[in-house]
Amino acid sequence: MARNNFAQTTSAPVALVAATIKTVLELTAPANTMIAVSGVDVTFDGVSNSAIPVIVQLQRVGTTGTGTGRNPLKTKDTSTVLATTGKENDTVEPGAPGNIMRIFHVHPQAGVIYQLPIRDEVEVPGAGLIALRITAPAGVNCLATIHGEE
Repeated sequence: MARNNFAQTTSAPVALVAATIKTVLELTAPANTMIAVSGVDVTFDGVSNSAIPVIVQLQRVGTTGTGTGRNPLKTKDTSTVLATTGKENDTVEPGAPGNIMRIFHVHPQAGVIYQLPIRDEVEVPGAGLIALRITAPAGVNCLATIHGEE
């Protein structure tokens, strides 16, 4: 790897519908280069301290969904061009959901940023797809970031 570090963020709050899985962010690795996902940050705007936790999944998917193009940005000043592409806020979910690589329960209250470190990283092979998919028991909005390296 070229140590081309990146972060892909949502550009605005993503509305989550109660009990409905939603792909908030999606990454596609370059054709001949693997990427390594090292962390995820999520925050919600729920207001109830007794709310049921949200399920946050980092999951491999087989086909890309339909969403707004939002490519990751480099977080270190390197001369290498970042080739990883991405999307946010899918309106059509990705196809062929595969292995859930990491899964977390996160409380949806008060806008706290939950940093979810990924021990040993999650490697995505060349042309592979990975998605941050979230299911909230009640309607809330979400902001998220995926950190990684290509």
